[in-house]
Amino acid sequence: MDKPAFFLGDAHLGVEPPGAVPYREKLLIDLLKSWKGVASHVVVLGDLFEFWYEYRYYVSKEHFPLFCTLAELVDSGVQVHLLKGNHDFAYEGFFPENLGVQVSTDLKLEIQGRRIFLTHGDGVARSDKSYRLYRRILNNSLNQRIFRLIHPDWGMSLARFVGRRSRKFGADCEVKLEEYLDWAEGAIEKNNCDICIHGHHHIPGIWTVKSGLVASPGEWIKKLTYLKLETGELSITEFEKQR
Repeated sequence: MDKPAFFLGDAHLGVEPPGAVPYREKLLIDLLKSWKGVASHVVVLGDLFEFWYEYRYYVSKEHFPLFCTLAELVDSGVQVHLLKGNHDFAYEGFFPENLGVQVSTDLKLEIQGRRIFLTHGDGVARSDKSYRLYRRILNNSLNQRIFRLIHPDWGMSLARFVGRRSRKFGADCEVKLEEYLDWAEGAIEKNNCDICIHGHHHIPGIWTVKSGLVASPGEWIKKLTYLKLETGELSITEFEKQR
């Protein structure tokens, strides 16, 4: 019998927004530890961190227990994948080289006979024009090199300040779910898959479209939800109900 696969995202670790579950990073570590040797795949669908930037000699010490847990998952035989989100797009070599975690922007996997296309999902909504421009600025290599010159403590503080401001702005923006579903339906066809799993809008759900299934694990901030694929069937679990 195939081992189950798990999908989660949008934890935004490093900040504590209003209403966030206390000690949610510790709870995430506990959940990941429970999957050691049990899961076939664990996929984090972006925005694991509120901000991530790799300096040459620096990684954030506050997440050290999480790093160790991810490495232990890999050592137990689990395939662990980390997708780039709009808050943590600047991954380089630390995760694949030091932890064995595979980093991608988009990913296609075949698990339990299901062909799955995975991505974070930022910038796919047609109405999100201002964000697409903002993403181009963030992804510009010159801007990233300039940011590297800032001391890591100052850089992290600046990035989290900007993140808090953007979160307040985004709180007033309506999520047009139909735009995500239309895009995902096309992504399934384009990538010859039957499931598309993405995050970004923080809404947990499994939806049927003409070309297959679209799913989102929700977020790991207030509700702590994730997706499970077992015997070819997707389901949503809320971690709080297990405590």
